[in-house]
Amino acid sequence: MVGRRLSEKELGELLPGRPADVVHAIWLASGGMPEPALELANLADSAEGDPVAALALRAPSRTQFLVPDVPLLRLLETAAARTLAPEIRAQVLIRWAGELLGDPSAAGRRRELADEAVALARAVGDPGVLARVLDGRLHALWDPAAAPERLDTASQIIELARQAGDAAVELQGLFWRFMALVELAELDAAEAALVLYARTGELAGDAQAAVVALSRQAVLAIARGRLDLAATLTGEVAAAGERLGMADTPRLIASLTGQLEILRGHGDAQIPQVQAIALRLPGHYYEATAARVMAEVGQDAEALLELDRLLPTVLAGTGPRWLGAVADLAFVAARGGDFASVEKLYDALTPYRGRLVVWGGVNTITGPVDDRLGRLARRLGRSEEALAHFDRAVALEERLGALTWLSATLAVRGRPGDRERSQSLAARIGIVTAATDQSGQWTLLREGDEWYLEAGTETARLRHVRGLPYLSKLVSAPGQEIAALDLVADGVGLQATTGHDVLDTAARNAYRARLAGLEKQLDEADRAGDATQAQSLTAERDALVAELRRATGIGGRPRQQTAEAERARVNATRALGTVLSRLETVAPLTAAHLRASLRTGSHFRYQPTPGGPPRWRTS
Repeated sequence: MVGRRLSEKELGELLPGRPADVVHAIWLASGGMPEPALELANLADSAEGDPVAALALRAPSRTQFLVPDVPLLRLLETAAARTLAPEIRAQVLIRWAGELLGDPSAAGRRRELADEAVALARAVGDPGVLARVLDGRLHALWDPAAAPERLDTASQIIELARQAGDAAVELQGLFWRFMALVELAELDAAEAALVLYARTGELAGDAQAAVVALSRQAVLAIARGRLDLAATLTGEVAAAGERLGMADTPRLIASLTGQLEILRGHGDAQIPQVQAIALRLPGHYYEATAARVMAEVGQDAEALLELDRLLPTVLAGTGPRWLGAVADLAFVAARGGDFASVEKLYDALTPYRGRLVVWGGVNTITGPVDDRLGRLARRLGRSEEALAHFDRAVALEERLGALTWLSATLAVRGRPGDRERSQSLAARIGIVTAATDQSGQWTLLREGDEWYLEAGTETARLRHVRGLPYLSKLVSAPGQEIAALDLVADGVGLQATTGHDVLDTAARNAYRARLAGLEKQLDEADRAGDATQAQSLTAERDALVAELRRATGIGGRPRQQTAEAERARVNATRALGTVLSRLETVAPLTAAHLRASLRTGSHFRYQPTPGGPPRWRTS
């Protein structure tokens, strides 16, 4: 029978004379393996209290972080249904709550179990029991918003564990303190806490504590741009974790290695690996990480599809990976998400401004929340808010010496000298960011009343005029012909339709007279740089064009359609000409490329000539 899983009946034959409920508990706790079953049988025999509860509290979990151990969950549920002493029941309930962390659908049940356990433990008055239950509560209710509470509770756990002489629980309290300090962006204090954690583990004879500390030192080394050190530490973690048989070692190594590979420009190879983990662990947001990596390597279309699919689930979630998932989707949304999605993500992240994006037990940190908020605010056209967020992120990164994150934030902030500083940092560290990527992508993004252009060596900010949205639409679809009417109507794809009343002659004449007046006012707004007035006039003009386009071609009126198309051609050509004239003064190389590449007429087309970018990033 050695090495083969036994059925519950076979296990009962191996352990004669024991009650059926104890045999069932041993079978669940051992997974049916004979040798562990014999050891657990001895534990049950020597238990002073309820043997099933003793097994529920002492049985090792056989799975990794956030993966439910179903047999152990059944054992804990069985034990909780028995009549137990308050101190034992409190510990059974809190372990049950903690093991349910791997079930994303059990948030409500976890809180119920944790609250009952804490109430029982406080009533008992034993510092050791209360320390263990408070530790379990932090694990079970891992709410990202509770970092300050987590720091306070960690101090309580450490003090109570020291009173009880429980070194293992004291070690847990020290690690909770480290994690909370990282979340609150106090990295110097966090590193000191990590050193104390490692030394306490050494005194307690806990070899795994040293491996955990090494892995988190690697995470901090990545943040500070010490990639060679991080790689060395990762190798040490792999060797030590394998030697000690730590179940979570492969995933931890994959996380560290993946971060290093992405920073060095090899993120595309990491996408299938992250997607494979997502399939094995549904509900823990690994898909959001995959989407962020897609965006980092330029697969924006694929990443935005993932954003649409994942957003409702992530926004409704919670847990130790939730904040990281929201931040990853924010990175994607800022590169082209619809405004409704961007707004939702901005609102979800706002309560965490000033903090760092931390995954789980600090096995990944992806930088300041303010960096993501800045990207989202810029996508929403809130230029001043975006710069304020970016400024806070940069100040935090400089204070922490987090050069990796600093390079990434400088690459997108847009203040004078940021791009050059980002490139310098990235070159020194040995990473690839948006600023150092040599793919040649050009950028044309709207930021409120301004447009930001980055084209090779040229950068510029332009006040909004009506020709810029036309240009953005054209360069985002190279080689595609766009009808003049569709271009000026903001791409609504207007077509002649049937089944509607046709405008009478008086109405058409009134519409055309108003259009002529609007065109004159738009020209004046463009010359004056009055973006607010231009936006209002453009909205009215587009509505009129849409109505005329709808009414054209019905009842044998093709000449009317031609007249409106010709008006749209003239106006779009003139508006684009205004943009190119402005570009010639601030970005002459870009203007020359566009003049050579734009085709006008009844249909407009951007047909890139040599010397242009392989693609444009637009909003």
